[in-house]
Amino acid sequence: MVSTVNSRPGYGQLLRTPGALSFVLPGFAARQPFAMLTMSIVLLVQHTTGSFGSAGAVAAVTGISMALFAPQSGKLADRFGQSAVLIPGVLVNAVSVILLAALALADAPLWALFLAAVPAGASVPQVGPMVRARWASVLDRPDRRHLLPTAAAFESVTDELTFVVGPVLSTLLCTVVHPGAGLAAQAVLTLAGGLLFAAQRGTQPARHAAGGERGKQASALSIPGVRALIVAMLGIGAVFGGMQVSLTAFAEEIGQSGVNGLLYGIFAAGNMIAGIACGAVAWKIGPRRRLLLGYTALTAMAATLWTLNSVTLFAIVGLLVGMSIAPALITAFTLVEQLVPAAARTEAFTWLTGAVAFGQAAAVTVAGRLADAHGASYGFLVPAVATALALLTLFALRGRLAPASKGRTVARGVGHRALATVD
Repeated sequence: MVSTVNSRPGYGQLLRTPGALSFVLPGFAARQPFAMLTMSIVLLVQHTTGSFGSAGAVAAVTGISMALFAPQSGKLADRFGQSAVLIPGVLVNAVSVILLAALALADAPLWALFLAAVPAGASVPQVGPMVRARWASVLDRPDRRHLLPTAAAFESVTDELTFVVGPVLSTLLCTVVHPGAGLAAQAVLTLAGGLLFAAQRGTQPARHAAGGERGKQASALSIPGVRALIVAMLGIGAVFGGMQVSLTAFAEEIGQSGVNGLLYGIFAAGNMIAGIACGAVAWKIGPRRRLLLGYTALTAMAATLWTLNSVTLFAIVGLLVGMSIAPALITAFTLVEQLVPAAARTEAFTWLTGAVAFGQAAAVTVAGRLADAHGASYGFLVPAVATALALLTLFALRGRLAPASKGRTVARGVGHRALATVD
């Protein structure tokens, strides 16, 4: 079904694309704080309230706020440019996160934490979608389009590298330094990394003012395929959120609070390893089928989590769950590049990342309450149920994932091109 590519095109050629390193390196630094946010909130609020349910609920408000506001941020970035949106966003986010940490440490009532969580989530810088939009822009020429799948894989690897480092760093800061140190570090990194990325104006995608291209700039959400992909991202977000809270609860149950960051890091490392492999393969099956196959594997692995009861088993299965996420995630972002015009691409990417955040937020809330009431194993039911429901919905909506132009040439893998197919 796949073949390994030994020809020159690959990650090396991708990174040699003119201007690439100017946004890849600061982009990595700028997205690191996002990987720290949820874990830092859960650890701080659980420390101050003693409740995983309350901690999960505050983190959920942050995630929901991000999910609701991220697409609007993406739409504004498409219209006015990334820097114009990013600079005020990182300033608001840093202030909001510090306020949330201060309120939690002052034992403020839960409603006050919910209020502070709204701007903290709404202002999360959408650096990942902005980097993906830059890749789509710099590779949008005949001699570079074959690198688009490699770019999607590279971005998945980069995202997961941040989720290897972020939770571990947050756990160490919150458990060894101070319960609020994770959020403090997150605020500082957001400000520094975001401003550095915003300064790289030379590789920004062209702005698409309203009333331009076709008289009216349509929303990415109007494209049926984007709506189908959002469903997939909700399920993936539920895996991230359910794992974060449930692994934290499991570590507390066995009296090893520091092990949750390690286990979550292993889970994220699995995603990163699979992402590297996906970018080095020339696929002989179409993206829609890859998405369905990858999501089936993810659902099967997630269904086993609630049965586990040891650190070793969680390390092994968590690694496999992470490896199952990458093929589905990478294919979803690759499909966006095929289905969505350039004028709405950043917005489309933010709809997907927003859906991940929304799924994560919902899972954090539900898994936190289940862990409080019944124990960590019940929290792991959330990823299992969410991925199963998303998989069923994806099969029902699979017809929406076919590219509009079936005869055009699209990238199939690293260094390979073929006619687009429905499957």
